[in-house]
Amino acid sequence: MTLLQQVKTLILKDIILEWRSKYAINGILLYVVSTVFVCYQAFKSVDTTVWNALFWIIMLFASINAINKSFVQENPNRQLYYYSLVDPRAIILAKVIYNMLLMTILATIAYFVYSIIFKNPLGDPTLYFISVILGSISFASVFTMISGISSKAGNNSTLMAILSFPAIIPLLIVLIKLSRNAIEGLERAASTKEIIVLLAINVITITISLLLFPYLWRD
Repeated sequence: MTLLQQVKTLILKDIILEWRSKYAINGILLYVVSTVFVCYQAFKSVDTTVWNALFWIIMLFASINAINKSFVQENPNRQLYYYSLVDPRAIILAKVIYNMLLMTILATIAYFVYSIIFKNPLGDPTLYFISVILGSISFASVFTMISGISSKAGNNSTLMAILSFPAIIPLLIVLIKLSRNAIEGLERAASTKEIIVLLAINVITITISLLLFPYLWRD
């Protein structure tokens, strides 16, 4: 099979496994809804700055919980089986695309639940939704790469935390700035730089994953 066919097959495999167990979807939905409800009970009414910060904190931890299992669920015997059948680049690319789809769905649900429970203070809801989608895709690409690296170190959660910190902080800064522009209702041209930076982060992260993962997989 070609690389694209391998990627397609692996994505379908992950979708079928998730559909059978529904572990990630149910677990993260429960986490998002319960966290939003707890925040609402604790704060009732918040200003726009806190509203924005709370949302991205919820999304950050939801992303970690959803994506951390990407390689944990793959036991060594199954990984050896994949190694004999497919290109390692197909494996990491399939994981990235699948996690992007998963996070896009979860982020969309989280956004609407959050907006319904809390009063929506957005000046430009469309731009904010775009920032949510870009943020979920960025979280997926970064955390998938880091999960793949940590999986080759015995699924060391400490290593994942250390590697995530320098990668996720710049991403959060850009996302918060972009979403703040949407809350304040600024012209969309003012947010072009942030959108380009987010797209660049995704391209760089995926490129690095494709370059590094074959060497990690070989070990």
